[in-house]
Amino acid sequence: MIDDLSNRLFFRLYQTANLLNKVGTRALDAEQVTTQQWSILGALSRDSAKDGMTVSQLCAYLQVSRQNMAGLLGRLEERGVITRSVDPDDLRSRRIRLTEKGAALWQTITPLIEAFYDTALSRLSYDDRVSLVHFLNILLKTMQEMDRPPAGQPNTP
Repeated sequence: MIDDLSNRLFFRLYQTANLLNKVGTRALDAEQVTTQQWSILGALSRDSAKDGMTVSQLCAYLQVSRQNMAGLLGRLEERGVITRSVDPDDLRSRRIRLTEKGAALWQTITPLIEAFYDTALSRLSYDDRVSLVHFLNILLKTMQEMDRPPAGQPNTP
């Protein structure tokens, strides 16, 4: 029999993820940015990504498959907010970078994201937020370990 508390917890995570996608995208409607695009722009806007990221690094950082990433990157490239170029460290790989237009878009959507965060987290105290991040980090680490292939088997995306 399924443990009711565990079932409720994962169902709430599922619901929350779906609503994050829906409501988060709505928060950025004016700039025609989806939550998936927002996550890519955010990842690429970090100081540690100033030289760009490979597709593999971006997939690992965002915990998404290459198949999901391909379409997203294509749409962002068509829009002129990212560039894809051959990675000088690995000629088989592509390095993704924000363009000037992409950096400007990130600056435009940052206040919208901050307003979204303020509203979404308004019922949580600072300590609640710290605790939530702590527990989500534990769950994430456990699930990342579950995602690794058994010893001796190749890792398939």
